[in-house]
Amino acid sequence: MTADAQQKIGYIDSQYILDRLPEYQTVQQKLDQVEQQWRSEIQDARDRVEELRQEYQARELLYTDEEREQRKQEITEARREVESLRQRYFGPDGQLFSRQRELMRPIQERILAAVEEVATSEGYDYVLDQSGDVLFMFARDQYDLSDTVLRELGVDVERQQQDRSAPSGNQSPRGSPDRSNN
Repeated sequence: MTADAQQKIGYIDSQYILDRLPEYQTVQQKLDQVEQQWRSEIQDARDRVEELRQEYQARELLYTDEEREQRKQEITEARREVESLRQRYFGPDGQLFSRQRELMRPIQERILAAVEEVATSEGYDYVLDQSGDVLFMFARDQYDLSDTVLRELGVDVERQQQDRSAPSGNQSPRGSPDRSNN
C-alpha cells in the first residue's frame, strides 16, 4: 500500500512538442501541399459538373427526350465521381488520413522513445499527455516533462522558452488549470 502512494507521475504536451520539431513542420507542409492539390482536383471536377449543368439548361429545349435523359445521367454520374473523389482523398479511410499516418509514424515513434527514456531515467511510473483527451484540473509545471523530452529529441529548448511563456490567442499559459484546449 505504501508503494502505491509513492508513484511518480509526469505529463507532456505532445502538441507543444510536435510544434517545436522541425520534421513535424516539414510533414505538415507536405500534407498541406497534397491536400491543396487534391482540393484543386475536386474543384476542377465540380466546375466540370457545373459546366455540364449550365450547358444542359441552355439547350434543354433543343434536346429530344432521349438526349435530355442522357444529359441528366451524365450530370448525375459526374456528381457521383466528384463525391467518390472526395471520399477517396478526404474520407475516414481516405488517402490524406493514410498519408498523414504514414508520415507521422516515425515522428510519433521518436517522441514515444524519448518519453520512455526520460520516464525511465527520471523514475516516472506514469507519463500522461495533456494535449489529448486527458483532462487536467490542475498540473504543476514541475511535472511537465515536455521540455525534457524535447531535449532528448535534440531540440534546443532554452532558445524557445520565450515562445512557451507568451500565451497565444485565447489560450492561457501552460500549466494553468483553465487551458482552453482541455
